[in-house]
Amino acid sequence: MTKPLRILVVDDEPAIRRYLKTSLTAQDWQVAEVEDGETALATIKRDPPDLLVLDLGLPGMDGLDVIRTLRETGSTLPIVVLSVRSDEAGKVSALDLGADDYVTKPFGIEELLARIRTALRHRLQQEGEKPVFRSGDFTMDLVRRIVTARGEDVKLTPREYDLLRLLVSHAGKVLTHRYILKEVWGTETDVQYLRIYIRTLRQKLEADPEQPELIVTEQGVGYRLRASDL
Repeated sequence: MTKPLRILVVDDEPAIRRYLKTSLTAQDWQVAEVEDGETALATIKRDPPDLLVLDLGLPGMDGLDVIRTLRETGSTLPIVVLSVRSDEAGKVSALDLGADDYVTKPFGIEELLARIRTALRHRLQQEGEKPVFRSGDFTMDLVRRIVTARGEDVKLTPREYDLLRLLVSHAGKVLTHRYILKEVWGTETDVQYLRIYIRTLRQKLEADPEQPELIVTEQGVGYRLRASDL
């Protein structure tokens, strides 16, 4: 029998913790809850969960410090961040530190469930990355460096390929503008360069570049490539 998914919820608001525990338990998942960052880290060290749902605005050690500590110690625990609508800088910082995804308060449980599934799929993909990535009618052969869309070969410039390769290697995860620029350009150059390349990739890969389904914009944060077909 498959073991149930184990989730740790970290939030200082009792009402939100109760809501999340009830909703996630209804998915047949095991849910533990704590109210601060220090207790969260101690719990993770003692009994690591499969995924962390983490509020950024915690008393004492905040959510960013929790993410930073986990990633600096080598943890690959999937992290879905809870943030308030106005905290765009917090979302970007959390993703740059290594969070997998975010949900903005107030949120619907279906949205959170989707983000959890995406984070888990992203981590599985990283741990067992396959040489050929598929998502819908898009395929990227990472060994032969062949890209196809809607059954046709797609010609890419070296920079376009590097950008697409980065998005594919993190498929399902939000990548911030800053992270992409650093990884592909080697510096935090003008974000307008990135927008131009994303637009070009969409023109080559999307059935309708004006309504993209493969490379999705996370407004004010960055981009997400649709997760692979499992």
